[in-house]
Amino acid sequence: MKQMLYRRIRKLLARIDKLTDNRINSRRVIIFYIWSGEKMQNKRINWTRNELIVAFNLYCRMAFGRIHKSNPEIIRISKKIKRTPSAVAMKMVNFASLDPVHQNRDVKGLKHGSKKDKQIWDEFHKDWERLAFESQQVSGKLIEEDGTEYTDEIVLRDSDIPTEAQRTTRVRLVQRFFRETVLSSYNFSCTVCKLNLPAMLNASHIIPWSVDKIRRADPTNGLAFCVFHDRAFDRGLMTINKNFRVVLSQEVKVMNVPKLHRVGFLEIEGISIILPDKFMPDQIALTYHREKVFLQ
Repeated sequence: MKQMLYRRIRKLLARIDKLTDNRINSRRVIIFYIWSGEKMQNKRINWTRNELIVAFNLYCRMAFGRIHKSNPEIIRISKKIKRTPSAVAMKMVNFASLDPVHQNRDVKGLKHGSKKDKQIWDEFHKDWERLAFESQQVSGKLIEEDGTEYTDEIVLRDSDIPTEAQRTTRVRLVQRFFRETVLSSYNFSCTVCKLNLPAMLNASHIIPWSVDKIRRADPTNGLAFCVFHDRAFDRGLMTINKNFRVVLSQEVKVMNVPKLHRVGFLEIEGISIILPDKFMPDQIALTYHREKVFLQ
């Protein structure tokens, strides 16, 4: 490769010599041009905080199997932040390498991954709601600039709206992040019955939304359920034990029931749930559900 480059340079210099009498200066100009061009190509531009949280937001909301440079969403975001699709995809893999789920699967990022990646990872895990809101805002700005209708993502300034409207907007953004992150973690399938129709799926909080504000956007406090099992889990008719198996309340263990009751409840008792490809459900949250929500 280098030999081919040198041959091209020699040919270019020979042509310049024919076109000018000032051979020395012309050579200096072309050599400087080549040197500066290579330097610009090799120059690494550090990722900004906004770029990192956009990449992490995308990692959270995208199924792991879809993280590749040909993904249209990755291509679109890469154009907005002026990075290559490969760079964005690799940054997302770097984040995946920090997730215990992927570490157990031996997923590795770049050997010399940025310390900032770990900082963003830790920052999100310390305050999911704040970072979910911030990352949704930044991502929303990019989508707005792209001309795509995305009304839930409009960024509103403090001086523009009343406090209640601000609060409502924040809640919508956080809820949207939680839903997309949890459902993508379970590959848009119910963790119990495997139903994979997105319109029939909910991202359910293990510790209820109203109980723990800090964990409202935490995907490890979430499970993907179809609407049937979401309702059952929310009302304490079923829970998940420490081995990730379904446990039913005595209230649903009755005889002579309709087929839906039998299939939806009785036939799922004791089965292992489908585990996510990121953000494993937290055992502390599951313990809370068994002790505070589940009807024995």
